[in-house]
Amino acid sequence: MIIGVPKEIKPQEHRIGLTPDSVKVLTQKGHEILIEDNGGYEAGFTNEDYLSSGGKIVKTAQEIFKKSEIIVKVKEPQMSEVKMIRENQIIYTYLHLAAAKELTLGLMKSKSICIAYETVTDENGRLPLLAPMSAVAGRMSIQAGAHALEKNQNGRGLLIGGAPGVDSANVVILGGGVVGENAAIIATGMKGKVYVVDKSKERLEELHNQFGDKIIPSQSGKIDLKKLISECDLLIGGVLIPGSEAPKLVTKEMIKTMKRGSVVVDVAIDQGGCVETSKPTTHANPTYIVDDVVHYCVANMPGGVPRTSTMALNKATLPLLVKLADQGYKKTLLENKNYMAGLNVYKGHITCKGVSEAFKLEHTSPENLLKSN
Repeated sequence: MIIGVPKEIKPQEHRIGLTPDSVKVLTQKGHEILIEDNGGYEAGFTNEDYLSSGGKIVKTAQEIFKKSEIIVKVKEPQMSEVKMIRENQIIYTYLHLAAAKELTLGLMKSKSICIAYETVTDENGRLPLLAPMSAVAGRMSIQAGAHALEKNQNGRGLLIGGAPGVDSANVVILGGGVVGENAAIIATGMKGKVYVVDKSKERLEELHNQFGDKIIPSQSGKIDLKKLISECDLLIGGVLIPGSEAPKLVTKEMIKTMKRGSVVVDVAIDQGGCVETSKPTTHANPTYIVDDVVHYCVANMPGGVPRTSTMALNKATLPLLVKLADQGYKKTLLENKNYMAGLNVYKGHITCKGVSEAFKLEHTSPENLLKSN
């Protein structure tokens, strides 16, 4: 198969869909890999790296979209890219469609086959292709929050770990999943006073076993969330419902109760955000202020560490890509329900319930579609 890897064009997105090592794996299996000129440069991969791995360098994204059977990206196609997508072309990337109606309609119109990293599952119901970037974003959320707490960033002027004789900052992490766990790793390492809020008692017990008394596990149905948020210095939003828009757990009224200069880092912003006052930002302009509270809502946080992120992502995404290229998408998806869960849009039909529910559009069974045509 011909697999195309265009350069990412979302602002400040420096990752790339395939590493040279991944290209080598695919070319050794007889596939042709087209890489856009200098597409991996910001992640530390040169044209020569790709050429020595068997890839071919192509000057323009237009040529890649025109020639390729599979398009491999990192972030969702931008609207200028959607116009280049062809009927029956496989798009393999993060999509986050439940927060992007225009993109959803554009992909439906293209009649392409769209497989989203973030909804592929495993046998335990986890999200193995989302997990590595959630881990990176979780760790970065504390870095970003610590920086935003500095006075010259309009923050409270606090050090998360405090100082001798000075209390640590209160860090509240909403969600005990991959984002929350990794945020807790960094926050506890920085000696913050860390609360982890989750609805699952079992998950909180797991985290308590992992972190001990370094965290304060808090079950969402049994705490006063408004009071906890009003007393925190740094709030991390790490809540996810796979394939669906993130629930708005933090209201505008809750934000108004927070201290002047406190910080919100909404990692869930890719799925619409779990804070009512959140709106997407970029690495170039990462923060804004609402009611004297600093909001950091960068929609592609791992893009700030593109080399680490690209390498971690490829370890997760390559196995499915190899199968798609080796045996085609129909056989690959029909024989594995976890891979099938990644199919979001198929030749004009929405095949992910979370997306159809977000926009009140018709949902069609992916199995029935694949078996019928």
